[in-house]
Amino acid sequence: MLELKNVSFSVEDAEIIEDISFTLEDNRFLVITGPNGGGKSTLARLIMGIEKPTGGRIIFNGQDITGLGITERARLGIGYAFQNPPRFKGLTVRGLLSLAHGSDLPEDACCEYLTNVGLCSMEYLNRDVDSSLSGGEVKRIEIATLMAKNLGLAMFDEPEAGIDLWSFKMLVESFRSMSKGRHTSVILISHQERIMELADEVLVVANGKIRSYGTRDEILPKLMGEFDEDCAYAHSS
Repeated sequence: MLELKNVSFSVEDAEIIEDISFTLEDNRFLVITGPNGGGKSTLARLIMGIEKPTGGRIIFNGQDITGLGITERARLGIGYAFQNPPRFKGLTVRGLLSLAHGSDLPEDACCEYLTNVGLCSMEYLNRDVDSSLSGGEVKRIEIATLMAKNLGLAMFDEPEAGIDLWSFKMLVESFRSMSKGRHTSVILISHQERIMELADEVLVVANGKIRSYGTRDEILPKLMGEFDEDCAYAHSS
C-alpha cells in the first residue's frame, strides 16, 4: 500500500506540489492525469525518490520512505519508467531484461515480455540497447523491464508517447494484467482515455494540487472535453 500524507515540493519558493494526500491500496490501477505542467511527473518522481519532498511523508507498505533514495526504494519493490529512458551501450535487450528480473531469464520468458510491448522478440533479443534503437523502441524495452521485475508498485510516465496504435492496444492490456494478475499496484501518468477506462481510480492533478480523485466511473465522465486542445485528453480509435 502507498500513502502520501500532505506531500509538498517547492523549488526556490515556487510551490510545484502542494499538500497532496492519497492512499493507493494493493493490486490497484491508478491513472494520474491533468493539464500539462500540472505536477504529474513531479509527483511520480517524488514517489520514486528522484526528488525529495519539502513537506509531508510517503509511506510504502507501512514503512516511511520519505528519506530513502532511489536504490533503497527499488529494493523495496518500487519501479519507474521514464518519459525518456536511458540507453546502455554494450548491454543487450536480453541482458537488460535479465538484469531487471534479478537472474538469467530464459529466451521464451524474454520473448513474452517483448511481445507484450509490441516488439518482435527475435529481432530485438540480442540487440544492444544503444543509439541504433529508436526512442519508441527504447521506451517499450524499458516498459518490458518493469514487467520482468517483481514489483509491489510500478510507475509509468506517459508510456504511450511515440508508440503506434497496435502496440498501444497491447500495452493497455499488459498494464491491466500487471495490476490484476501479479498483485502489483500500477500508477500510470496519461492523457489517454482508453487507459483511463481501464483504471480502478483516477487522480487529476492541476497546479500542483489534487483537483479530483475517485473511481474511474466517478471521475472519467467529468474529464471529457474539460481542457483545451493544447492539453486535451486523447481519444484513441
